[in-house]
Amino acid sequence: MNNSGVRDSAREVDAVVVGAGQAGLSSAYHLRRTGFEPERDFVVLDHAPRPGGAWQFRWPSLTYGKVHGMHALPGMELTDADPQRPSSAVIAEYFDAYEHAFDLRVRRPVDVKAVREGDAGRLLVETSDGMWSTRALINATGTWDRPFWPRSPGQETFRGRQLHTAQYPGPQDFAGQRVVVVGGGASGTQHLLEIAPYAAETHWVTRRPPVFREGPFTEDVGREAVALVEERVRRGLPPKSVVSVTGLPLNDAIRQGIADGVLDRLPMFDRITPDGVEWDDGRRVDADVILWATGFRAAIDHLAPLRLREPGGGIRVEGTRVVADPRIHLVGYGPSASTIGANRAGRAAVRDIRRLTADAPRTVTPAGSVGSAGSTVPAGSGE
Repeated sequence: MNNSGVRDSAREVDAVVVGAGQAGLSSAYHLRRTGFEPERDFVVLDHAPRPGGAWQFRWPSLTYGKVHGMHALPGMELTDADPQRPSSAVIAEYFDAYEHAFDLRVRRPVDVKAVREGDAGRLLVETSDGMWSTRALINATGTWDRPFWPRSPGQETFRGRQLHTAQYPGPQDFAGQRVVVVGGGASGTQHLLEIAPYAAETHWVTRRPPVFREGPFTEDVGREAVALVEERVRRGLPPKSVVSVTGLPLNDAIRQGIADGVLDRLPMFDRITPDGVEWDDGRRVDADVILWATGFRAAIDHLAPLRLREPGGGIRVEGTRVVADPRIHLVGYGPSASTIGANRAGRAAVRDIRRLTADAPRTVTPAGSVGSAGSTVPAGSGE
């Protein structure tokens, strides 16, 4: 089909939300509450097979009680969750209930392949379920789909198993094995503490010495960390994680891991061998498994046709709005890449989109009106 035919067949909406994790659902809630009707004025497209965002793919041993800082979605609290249940199950059920309570009508599984320039100032969203023409786009795709694998000399020669945090199956899978965990973030330390009781031996390797943070994570500390991340995206640099700025919390489990020698950090190795890893000073470690707890990158390749990247390698963002194209908002990107940050960013993005589309006639659904699921959108909630 030629471009004209594609445009003619595209379904028109005011906003497309890509992703139905915390950021996407928050954005959809605020669109709904502001008067945008799902399926008529906006759609939510999610590539996952079921509700739950990236949480549905988390490893079974990450129970809800181990989750740090899971903030409720606007308008509906997560209550009475069993801390012993896997977070993947608890949060997936919560997201599912949320989608139904506010009648968000998420379409899944739908893969967004590309976002391109359309006609009359609109964007064309190419998906596995056809084409959408939209006046604005909220990108809430997170990072889970883009695990970062560093390259190391000799990596392809390793005879053991290499896997990433995104593939982590739980600690029992490493019973009796020699495991090298690479990465100085929260996932790396959690993996080590879980694996150590099962493995024959573990080694922790990080590019930089880990920074442990004493004391509580106060609002002031959080604001300072977010400000530093926000400064990077304002300059068009790729965002860093908040934990890279704040350091690792020094809790009882971490202290015990240090005392037991589990969290005895080694500098980054210089090469991988068929049987393990080596350093230039002659040191070597034999390994059956290399577990890369090396983080993720923003899953935004579908935006490439719009050429939004700056010379620094990132997308320059003010608040949630892309500076190079104000029709596009990145929610859950950079400073809003946290559960509470995603909620606030979703609300801010919708305010901008409401201004962008203000010239279009709209029938506003009053706050508190009953949706098809029989529940209400509470007036003032999530503010």
